[in-house]
Amino acid sequence: MALIVGLTGGIASGKSTVSAMFTSLNIPVVDADQISREVVEPGEDAYEEIRRVFGEEVLREDRTLNRKKLGSIIFADKEKRERLNGIVHPAVRKEMLRQREYYANIGEKCIVLDIPLLFEGNLTGIVDKTLVVAVDEEVQLDRLMKRDQFPKENAKQRIQSQLPIREKVKLADAVIDNNGTEIDSCKQLRNILEEWQVL
Repeated sequence: MALIVGLTGGIASGKSTVSAMFTSLNIPVVDADQISREVVEPGEDAYEEIRRVFGEEVLREDRTLNRKKLGSIIFADKEKRERLNGIVHPAVRKEMLRQREYYANIGEKCIVLDIPLLFEGNLTGIVDKTLVVAVDEEVQLDRLMKRDQFPKENAKQRIQSQLPIREKVKLADAVIDNNGTEIDSCKQLRNILEEWQVL
């Protein structure tokens, strides 16, 4: 039986860095963000539904989804955000479960589902353990502003659209404190995986 680990954190918490650490340990990672980009490509069911609901103005000239435009619409409007989530999340979940099944069938000992909205989307039922990558709020804000070149207000708005990291920490089976160096985080990850008898 494979151990299914749900990896999550807040925006700009360093979750992608920890995800890459799993990959370097030869543990397969199923990435919800990557899948969410794939399911909204032209021709996919979710893409057609988004086009129908949000109209042609969320498309670029080449007919691909203008994620920035769509993002600016949904971050300011809870109802529209829920509408979009209702289209994208089921498609992402279906593909994640398909990949989880594939890795389990080829005998992987541990499979990571990298899900930013693991708790918000009530997806803890599809994993055995939850691992949260945590940083202090000031660090998170600073990293997000630097990474995405957001003004402070926009960065705050993005962070506030998610469940606060401190709340996720309370719900987690294990936590990686990512305020320090990458080496620190890697040591914490190895300790957790040894405790879970993966390494």
